[in-house]
Amino acid sequence: MTEEAKNTAVRRSYRHGDLRRALLDAGIALARSGGPDAVVLREATRQAGVVPNAAYRHFSSRDDLVRAVRAYALSQVAIAMETELARIPAELPPLAFAQASVRAVGTGYLHYAHAEPGLFKTAFFFHENVDADTDPAKAGRSGMNPFQLLSMALERLATAGGLPPERRLGAEYLAWSAVHGLALLVSEGPLHGMPEVQRQMLGQRLLDMVEKGL
Repeated sequence: MTEEAKNTAVRRSYRHGDLRRALLDAGIALARSGGPDAVVLREATRQAGVVPNAAYRHFSSRDDLVRAVRAYALSQVAIAMETELARIPAELPPLAFAQASVRAVGTGYLHYAHAEPGLFKTAFFFHENVDADTDPAKAGRSGMNPFQLLSMALERLATAGGLPPERRLGAEYLAWSAVHGLALLVSEGPLHGMPEVQRQMLGQRLLDMVEKGL
């Protein structure tokens, strides 16, 4: 779709009365191509075909728009995780199923980071606590956000006997930090251009390390 066609689609959405959605869609497109720094209210209103002041009825500031785009990006990370979780054979024994769950959330995270580097960077643009965040806009189809999906997988692992109780506390942060480091390398670092087969192999080896390290 050409840029003109995209702008026409956004303006059509506005004319149907949903300016907030049109501005959010414009913000998502800007973040997709340029990360959080590219999300600018004036450009979003230009794409929506309205005067800049119209945006303030729905977003009080640029940060407000970026936060809405961030919520969308986090929901998409969660959906990527859920997609991998849905591929796990239900008939696996409990321990194998739990181990596959931890691997699935990590795989989904890495896949999204590589596929959508701009939105992935936007998802973690603000320094905010994620432990008790219950914003439904950041959740996937299951109603859980990425952190909650990771916690669920680790709880499965602990229940199945694959994670000793004394090592359960804080396991989310250890697993997350390891996978997030590789995610940054593949989304905006020197590994972004690595051949897919090699990149996937590295991801699976990292997840092996995480599983053994926990």
